[in-house]
Amino acid sequence: MDAIQANPGIIPPFVDGAWLHGHHRQVIIADARWYLNGSSGRDAFDRGHIPNAVFVDLDTWLSGESGARGLNPLPSPLVFARGMSSLGVGDDSTVIAYDDAGGVIAARLVWMLRALGKRAALLDGGIAAWNGPLERESVHPVPAHFTPAPWPEASLVHAEDLAA
Repeated sequence: MDAIQANPGIIPPFVDGAWLHGHHRQVIIADARWYLNGSSGRDAFDRGHIPNAVFVDLDTWLSGESGARGLNPLPSPLVFARGMSSLGVGDDSTVIAYDDAGGVIAARLVWMLRALGKRAALLDGGIAAWNGPLERESVHPVPAHFTPAPWPEASLVHAEDLAA
């Protein structure tokens, strides 16, 4: 068993392209591109992504309904677990996430996973850190078991807390 599977503390919050090259077959690579201007992250993924990456849709799996709780609140634990499972992310997976916006969207996924005690890291430098060819073929992951869990209150800040 690889050290990254045996010890959840072994993965740092950031990894570089060289680390990913050495471990890309042992991790789930998550492309989390999303654009505030309405451009499609899925279209960007389809034009080229790190080999074997899965596309993680912010609006579908990483956000709940916008409204009184703000824009892009956390999704329900059940929705998040369903999304991770459908992408092949299981309870024991290690996820390396990237985007092309300075890590802002990928960091959300990494934080969500780490808040639940999962192994996840951000690819430092995003997609540009990958020193190799990109691919255009979609991966068809085998669903994995990802246990729904409540968001840990100690990791959350609410709007009312900021006003105080």
